[in-house]
Amino acid sequence: MNEPYAPYKTLGNHLKYVREQSHQSLQEVSGAVEIEEERLKRIEAGVERPAEDILLLLISHFGVADREAVQLWELAAYDTDLPDRLKPDMEQFNGKNVVMLIGFDTRAIYSDGLDIVCNESGMTLSFTQATGPDQRTSVAKVGLSYEQADKVLSTLQRAMLHARYVGSTKLLPPSAS
Repeated sequence: MNEPYAPYKTLGNHLKYVREQSHQSLQEVSGAVEIEEERLKRIEAGVERPAEDILLLLISHFGVADREAVQLWELAAYDTDLPDRLKPDMEQFNGKNVVMLIGFDTRAIYSDGLDIVCNESGMTLSFTQATGPDQRTSVAKVGLSYEQADKVLSTLQRAMLHARYVGSTKLLPPSAS
């Protein structure tokens, strides 16, 4: 029996290992990055190379360490250079490899839980999803100053009242007044 041609076998094995180490199913990960489960299977089998944006979403979703993120990018062998957000700033960090991944994804991520951490600067909202019995995974984090948090709370309250009594499903951002 012939084994399928898998030009990205090393990349696929690495992504599968990362997924398994995070104790997530194919279904959970494919849902989180919004690709078909079958496509994620092909990527993990090394048969298909993920698009650059999908690989960046996977790196972000798994919270892959800096060097490992660069290694995954190199294993994908894209024709493009390493994205700026994966390149270390050598002057600023005195030659130490530092990678900062910042996701700006406009897709909605649904959660069923929320953890809040407060300090003197503000708060961090960590939206979570259940991934098993007594196990939660962070799916998104948002940092807010206390001033921003007050505005968000006020906007949420107005949106809920508006949706409940006016019937609209969308409320524009608050006015500058």
